[in-house]
Amino acid sequence: PQFHEAPASEQKNPLIFPPIQSLTPVRLIMRTHHCNQLRTSDIDQSVTLIGWVNSARDHGGVIFADLRDREGLTQVVFRPEENAELAASSHTLRDEDVIQVTGRVARRLEGTVNEKIATGEIEIVATALSIINKADVLPFQLDKELSNEDLRMKYRYLDIRRPRMTNNLRTRHRVTKSTRDFLDEQGFCEIETPILSKSTPEGARDFLVPSRLQPGSFYALPQAPQQYKQLLMVGGIEKYFQIAKCFRDEDLRADRQPEFTQIDIESSFVDQKDILALVEGLIGRIFQEAKGVTIPASFERMTWRQAMDQYGSDKPDRRFGYHITDLGAVFAESTFKVFSGALQSGGVIKAINAKGFSNISTGQVEALTQLAIQHGAKGLAYIQVRGETVDTWRSPITKFLSETEIAAMKDALNIETGDLILFGAGPWEQVCEILGRVRLACAEMQKLLEGNTDLNFLWVTEFPLLAFDEESNRYVAVHHPFTRPIKEDEEKLLKGELSTDLRANAYDVVLNGHELGGGSIRIHEAPLQSAMFKALGISEEQAAEEFGHILDAFRFGAPPHGGLALGLDRLVMLICGEQSIREVIAFPKNNKGNDLMSQSPAEVDPKQLRDLRIQTTAKKP
Repeated sequence: PQFHEAPASEQKNPLIFPPIQSLTPVRLIMRTHHCNQLRTSDIDQSVTLIGWVNSARDHGGVIFADLRDREGLTQVVFRPEENAELAASSHTLRDEDVIQVTGRVARRLEGTVNEKIATGEIEIVATALSIINKADVLPFQLDKELSNEDLRMKYRYLDIRRPRMTNNLRTRHRVTKSTRDFLDEQGFCEIETPILSKSTPEGARDFLVPSRLQPGSFYALPQAPQQYKQLLMVGGIEKYFQIAKCFRDEDLRADRQPEFTQIDIESSFVDQKDILALVEGLIGRIFQEAKGVTIPASFERMTWRQAMDQYGSDKPDRRFGYHITDLGAVFAESTFKVFSGALQSGGVIKAINAKGFSNISTGQVEALTQLAIQHGAKGLAYIQVRGETVDTWRSPITKFLSETEIAAMKDALNIETGDLILFGAGPWEQVCEILGRVRLACAEMQKLLEGNTDLNFLWVTEFPLLAFDEESNRYVAVHHPFTRPIKEDEEKLLKGELSTDLRANAYDVVLNGHELGGGSIRIHEAPLQSAMFKALGISEEQAAEEFGHILDAFRFGAPPHGGLALGLDRLVMLICGEQSIREVIAFPKNNKGNDLMSQSPAEVDPKQLRDLRIQTTAKKP
């Protein structure tokens, strides 16, 4: 066949898509308006509403019912003098019945306006009522907060009806829509990656799925689409994203679920500053469209070591002070054995000044001490600065400190009457982490962040590339084995000069002490990737078996690339002002990994196990 080039006027760019036709919203035949739509401008109109009975009240034979849908409330009134039969039917209404009402929009009587709702100036005088579905007595009231979370999880479909939960899920929708719109504008393609994949040895514990067609073999549910998105870069996609489901079989807490969602992003021909600028733009769009607030166009940056040194955390909450200060120079000649011993063994002495907290109670001191011990300290030295002179201070250690040391310490920590000084002595990272936890506990005890609406964003960069695991006596990847070292440390990795001082070209974005997400510039060359596997104690044979597909791909011209994943659940949680990601997930698991509504996980039919060639030895509890 012969191909002839079309005239220029007829040529079309295959990458330019035709505009989508705007559609007029379809008016549903079961209602003319939703329950938060009618205003005084609609008075005397005949309308039809449908929804749930939020509440019904009998005022001397006149029934008032608040009708609710996801948009809000409208009051409906049934008057015996206008329609006695209809009013009689309305007497049977109870909470959460589903009804359809037709009636006339009327102005509420003077003195009965409800300023708390948008429809509070009008009501519907009913002319027709259809009871579509009667509701049983509810297991809990929907208009009250419920402390029994298991009961909420069991009846989650009722819990979702509450405005707080409905709004949370709609906010989640706005976040994902903003994400898709922004990344589409930046030229990114949304591409799905497999859910059934291969188990790899690094990272958290995998969920395994047995294969019926290949008995004895298992798929793994992905902890993240890491390898697939890198392979898409090898495939020339250049700009990829996905609202990706991820799975990790780990112990749960308030911000963890066995299945969670990431905004997963990867791009070719980029360096760190490109990824950071992209994500700042994305988060800015999300907060503008989902929360209605404008955030800074760029975020401050801090290295991992700086964050640990100053705040004792790789996700520091910087909305309050209490910075950690190094006092090694102050106590360099100390005769206090706890301090001198720490310095002689290569450790550090650090302290925080909890300004204005010298009135701490004995119980609070004990709670802070137990927190420190829980995380590896032998105790927690402290000074309650109750006056200007040392003899007014309350402390178990001041008697071991010289006047020179006390004067230098006062200057280093800016000590004033009313302050509380808390010390840590020992290995650098351990001391930083302990004082970081103590710092947060002090802020909570003093309620420093109560009512705080600040949004403090931060980039933390240059994480350690490797950590040493004492139990297995080997190095492990701090992020994952595809993370690239920074340029200055690449040669050390290639030569096998391993240490925890090697720095990764990795970055986390932090908001108010929460990690929103993290990523890195990736390794794209087979030699450097092989060196990384070797550093992690992964043999060539094991690397070929577990990661052969990605090592092979790197041999065929892999581009430089990098990316990041944002935790969608945690991001929405913070936008909604919630304390747990369970509040922004439609059907979450509880803290034991159970779905109390569907009663899963559950036993399965023995025939299913037989088909999979699986025999279980577990016994019912």
